[in-house]
Parts: sequence; C-alpha cells; structure tokens
Amino acid sequence: MKIGPEMRYSRNFNTLDPEEQALLGKSRVAVVGLGGLGGGVCELLARIGVGRLTLIDGDRFDISNLNRQLLSQEDNLGRSKAKEAKKRVNQINSSVKAFACPVFATQDNIRDLIQGAGLVVDCLDTIPARFDLQDASRDLNIPLVSGAIAGVSGQVTVIFPDDPGFELIYGSRSRSLDGDRGIETRTGNLAHCAMFIAALQVSETVKVLLGRGDALRKKLLIADLWTNSIEVMELI
Repeated sequence: MKIGPEMRYSRNFNTLDPEEQALLGKSRVAVVGLGGLGGGVCELLARIGVGRLTLIDGDRFDISNLNRQLLSQEDNLGRSKAKEAKKRVNQINSSVKAFACPVFATQDNIRDLIQGAGLVVDCLDTIPARFDLQDASRDLNIPLVSGAIAGVSGQVTVIFPDDPGFELIYGSRSRSLDGDRGIETRTGNLAHCAMFIAALQVSETVKVLLGRGDALRKKLLIADLWTNSIEVMELI
C-alpha cells in the first residue's frame, strides 16, 4: 500500500511545516548500536520520516535483550540486530531507505560506516567505542548525538566536530580505557529508561537536522527516573 506524505505525516503538521518534513526526508542518519537505545531511536526516526538510515551493529539478539530492547522478540533471538532493524523500519515506513550494516563498529571501520551521514546517533555501550566514534565524526565533520543509560538513569549530549565532547564527560581517552564497559553492566537497564533516553536522542537529532530549537550542544542532560529529576549541565 502506497501512502503519500500528506496522509502519513498529517499528525507531524503543524508542529513541523512541509519544508521541514521534506528536509527530514532528505536527511541521512547513522545509528551506531541497535540495542536498548538504538532500537527506540530507529523506531522513532522511521516514524517521523528521516529518509535514510544507516543501521550499524554486529551483535545478535539474545534472551537478555527481551526486557528492554524494542526490536528484540522471542521469535528473532539469534538473528542480526542490524538486519532486524532494517526489517522493522521497512514495516513502519516504506519511504525510508534503511541500510543494514551487521558489523561491529571499530576504530578501523567506523569512518567508512558513517561516511555520507548528516548526523550520527551514538547508542553504544562502551566508552572507548564512543571515543572512536567521536574521532570519526570529527574527521568527517558530522554532528554526534550521544546517549547512555544505567538502571533508570540516563544522559544525552550533542557534540559538534569542533566541540570538546566526551573528554568533558569521561575524562581523557586513556582514563576511559580503565572502565571499558559502562556502569550499566552493574546496574542493569530497564525498558522505560531506554525508551525515554532514546526519545530524547531523537528529539536532539530532529533539532540538529532542522536547525531549530535549543540543542544540547556543550551541555549534558542527566535524568533520574526514580526521583523524576532532570538536570542540564554546561560542559565547559
């Protein structure tokens, strides 16, 4: 069934105007990591109408993903996260071109994987990998929207190529290597926090792509859902 943009995006208007909707349709976003955050990001970007999505993850779904990862189902355990993400995007919005990259992002391949994207969304779960992604984004002059979660807490920031970035959050790269995986390996992750932070990442993505609103550039939003507290810190 072919659905025209006037019908599909009718509830996007009047929050977005037709020119902004068309701009989203021409945009290309790379999503790196397709787990708890990345699955929600893919879902929302496809629904809002970002025209091209590069979906990067070499992992496969396992039982431990079912508690929080939107793309994980009992009947797709063992399957490629990237290929399942592409399948989901195609089911949601046939006008979006999704490109599955079923490989792990590494220092050696990340530049090639995100080449051509207008924006990159960091949904990774290790700090060194985030630094590698930041380096590649800087080299290619691509803005980066980063999110991280632990338990029911999470953070979001926006990093432009000439911004200090992760150094102001995690310290130096050498220090980050001491704690490879994030705190989420000790605290666990709950589904509602993953969806909340993914939604904030998509909000920042849309703002950067459209050049509209107050993006979290040089700022870090920190949320704790137990206490309903949200704080935005200046990164200077």
